[in-house]
Amino acid sequence: MRVLITNDDGIHALGLAVLERIALAIAPDVSICVIAPETDQSGVSHSLSLNDPLRLRKIDDAHYAVKGTPTDCVILGVRHVMKDCPPDLILSGVNRGQNIAEDVTYSGTIAAAMEGTTLGIPSIALSQSYMNGGDHNDGHDVMFAVAETYGAKVVQAVLAAGIEAGIVVNVNFPSCDVSDVQGIAATMQGARGANLLNIDERTDGRGNPYFWVGFQRPDFELHEGTDLHALRHNQISITPLKLDLTDKPSVTRFSQSFENVAFENVAFESDNK
Repeated sequence: MRVLITNDDGIHALGLAVLERIALAIAPDVSICVIAPETDQSGVSHSLSLNDPLRLRKIDDAHYAVKGTPTDCVILGVRHVMKDCPPDLILSGVNRGQNIAEDVTYSGTIAAAMEGTTLGIPSIALSQSYMNGGDHNDGHDVMFAVAETYGAKVVQAVLAAGIEAGIVVNVNFPSCDVSDVQGIAATMQGARGANLLNIDERTDGRGNPYFWVGFQRPDFELHEGTDLHALRHNQISITPLKLDLTDKPSVTRFSQSFENVAFENVAFESDNK
């Protein structure tokens, strides 16, 4: 089995080394190729580098660093580095911090797996939560013991169950001691509401304002069956995400609403006056 490994935390991230060990443990015949961003690309989502060239730095025969996004890494891996022997599986992570609820739309870790799915390759994103326990050390360190202990078993279980075309599998490990893990839960994407992000306004040494995008912890309801609920109860959350974002009931509703909209008498102004 050929596995392409990437992340959004960068080539030097601790979680990337954890994911390498996970990949090597999922089957006896695994060969890996690590292609990760040169620097931290957290929050870049599914962005592509269209206006700048991609720089590929070979570290050794199995490790490459890319001056680009996680999506760039997957495309370079599949279309260039591994073009003669394409990967059978793409693993992205292990991300430093959870990727649940609204996080999935921002996450470069999720986006790398989405790109793999787009290219027709089974893809799994893995993230280690550190928000609920006491191991976060102000956000500068993450205990990857849960991911390292259960990662290979979880990937094996997902592969055994099968990943359908167009589906990205999002795995999140809870922030707790290994002995406190309460099993695996197949979950739905949760929601925390509109107050997750805020703007932190500051002033530099010359009195000029500058801003940081900041996170806050709004109150939200934990609905059973969601990724939020699973992590809070020390379960490993596995959420299948669809690339097709179409809301089919809304398509039906819109179609019915638009039936009586007439355009034959509408005069459109020409852009070429």
